[in-house]
Amino acid sequence: MGLPVDLRRCQVIGLAGTVCLALGGESAGALPARELLAPSSVHAVLGLIGVYFGLVLLTAAWILLGGLVRGADPPTPRALVLVLAVWAAPLVVGPPLFSRDVYSYLAQGAMVDAHIDVYTHGPARLGGPLAAEVAPLWQHTGAPYGPVFMAVAAALYGLTHGELPAGLLGMRLVALCGVALMAAALPRLARHSGADPAAALWLGVLNPLVLLHLVAGAHNDAMMLGLLGTGLVAALARRPVPAAVLVTLAALVKAPAILGLAAVVLLAVRAGRHPVRAVLTTLAACAATTVAATALAGTGYGWIAALSTPVSPQNWALTSLLGRATGALLDHLGSDLAPLAVPAWHAFGLAVTAVALVAIWWRLRPRPVYALGLSLATVAAFGPAIRPWYALWGLFLMAAAAPSTSVRHRMAAVAGVLALAVLPDGGPADGSRLLLAVCGGALAVVVLWQAHLAAQAPAALGRTA
Repeated sequence: MGLPVDLRRCQVIGLAGTVCLALGGESAGALPARELLAPSSVHAVLGLIGVYFGLVLLTAAWILLGGLVRGADPPTPRALVLVLAVWAAPLVVGPPLFSRDVYSYLAQGAMVDAHIDVYTHGPARLGGPLAAEVAPLWQHTGAPYGPVFMAVAAALYGLTHGELPAGLLGMRLVALCGVALMAAALPRLARHSGADPAAALWLGVLNPLVLLHLVAGAHNDAMMLGLLGTGLVAALARRPVPAAVLVTLAALVKAPAILGLAAVVLLAVRAGRHPVRAVLTTLAACAATTVAATALAGTGYGWIAALSTPVSPQNWALTSLLGRATGALLDHLGSDLAPLAVPAWHAFGLAVTAVALVAIWWRLRPRPVYALGLSLATVAAFGPAIRPWYALWGLFLMAAAAPSTSVRHRMAAVAGVLALAVLPDGGPADGSRLLLAVCGGALAVVVLWQAHLAAQAPAALGRTA
């Protein structure tokens, strides 16, 4: 039996969007250094317009799909997963988009394979073609990722023998596995929270940020969130030890997932375990997993110190923006305190985060999944670094556990805005390229409007007759 007409229309519009994204990325994406084009070249200009044309089509399809999900006859979770697969397919075989982080992952995997301390040295220490693909800003910066991800990256390097096309595809397949785990976990988390599984999938996995940054960008946040969601499902199934192991593995990809252990403890207590026993069991499982994973990865414990890896000086996190503004003001006033402005605001942001986390967990302890989602959103918002895909940390879980439709609507708006925030090559924006991006998006709006009018014309003629 085929898909309903409206759902098929959403699928086709979204597929057209991701096809345009992939094709535009062939000349305007985060390409290997030898394939990069001058931003002013005809192919790069057309590519940038094509990417934003496709991005607006994809976002429109997602919004239309959201209307179906909230309608009288919503699609099933299985149908939504099929839509996700169709939308993602062109991005799987397309070039990296919106970030060059995937090249850093491959270079770091090569460093682990070569027994270079990836937490002390940057890719410049490795040298060679892989290191040359890493953005200059991170050439001398240690990896901020845990040993689980470093082990995966090293294994992938060994399998692909350092060949760039195979490595990029392999890293994207790793990210797809993470997205698959997210899609499998979300309906179960939603049912536990009393939410609609289809609505949770629409917001938590089918949103443009997932497709643009976890699939097209191959970010390791997909692996972190997939393991975290699977661990929470295990906790809901009253399996606290596997839950703690999975959440710890997620944290050994990226550190923010460690907050999930609080949810594991609270869910174990709700299931009838004594609080002290729940805490001790969770900590023991976490410690054993950390020791075993670090030993197997062979990276040592340098990842703990690497958690303080410096952030980009032009990072647009809230505390970084306030720090730069304060520093500029102090410098204008001739104060010697100007260099301390950014570190001071970062410290203030961490303090605000700590206070907010205590308040969140105290107030929302009966709803640990929602508390975890809100906590991860707070960490992303007030941390010293922010990227558009960091919004997925909280959005993924809040899609399943948010207490009201209005909260979900606000999260959807945030996802839609952030999807437009980065250029496809991952580089800084300038006026001319922003204008081209706007032109591509505006062209998509015109095409969608004309298609809407064309679809309405037969119905209007029928009513007239």
